[in-house]
Amino acid sequence: MIEMKRCPECGADWSDGQTCTDHFHLMGFWELDYLLYDVHYLMVLCYHLQHPSLYSPQTLEDSKQMLAQFVEQGVTPQQMRKRIAKAVDSGVRTHKIKGTPESHGVYGHPIEWTMRAEDVTNGGMDNYYSNVREWAASMLRSLRESGNMN
Repeated sequence: MIEMKRCPECGADWSDGQTCTDHFHLMGFWELDYLLYDVHYLMVLCYHLQHPSLYSPQTLEDSKQMLAQFVEQGVTPQQMRKRIAKAVDSGVRTHKIKGTPESHGVYGHPIEWTMRAEDVTNGGMDNYYSNVREWAASMLRSLRESGNMN
């Protein structure tokens, strides 16, 4: 079996044996163990945007717009939940949230991410909130610079 040394979606270096999923789970553990919930929604959004196959094509597009609203407009998770509640209701929604092997999100142009999940965890738990917010801002810049978002 060939061991991958880089994430096929975000390009993170896995040579230390830690995958993106490992860093995602560590952030989740920090949130649960130390009640660091204030940026949970943003953390999950960032992780999924860097791993677009986790989302359906429509959810990927919607999520890019949510990222801009969080970063540029200061929308809170509570405000976002209210804004999207009807659109994501399974009785109303006409598309899947989660990507499938047959239909998943993909970017039209390559992206050079300047920050990834590992950068957030490497910054330590004491800097968690500021690092997640910095991650989100860097992702918005990368998406725009790559031509994957207006």
